Amino acid sequence: MSKDEAAIESEIQAKGLTAPRLTPEHIDAQIVSEAFHVFPGTTLTVCALTLRNGFQVTGESAATSVSNFNEELGRKIARDNARNKIWMLEGYLLRDFLHQMTPERIKRRSQLYRDACHMNGVTHLPDDTVVQLVLDDARRYPV
Repeated sequence: MSKDEAAIESEIQAKGLTAPRLTPEHIDAQIVSEAFHVFPGTTLTVCALTLRNGFQVTGESAATSVSNFNEELGRKIARDNARNKIWMLEGYLLRDFLHQMTPERIKRRSQLYRDACHMNGVTHLPDDTVVQLVLDDARRYPV
């Protein structure tokens, strides 16, 4: 988390803004690996971040002058540029998730879970278990 992100996060918390939102920690938790490549004879550095679901995002950096090129700094900038793309992707997923969570859709999902359990010989699931299952799978199984 950058200093700017930490300051923004502190301000959000201080203002009591508690609606569903993305956090820097959530963004970082999506990253499972990273790979870098500096193209020979150039200052172009590319970072590929692999996310938990296997999707990859890339970021690039390039120095305008070979004499100013520093591989460590190029990697940092390229990684930051790749990481920034995750915010948009995760923002879309969160907004879609919230769209799916209308009362009617939650009720329909709950009934689908109960029907599936009954078909598989499970005669009773506590309501809180059903709610958790619905929330866990809402993104994966749009109704």
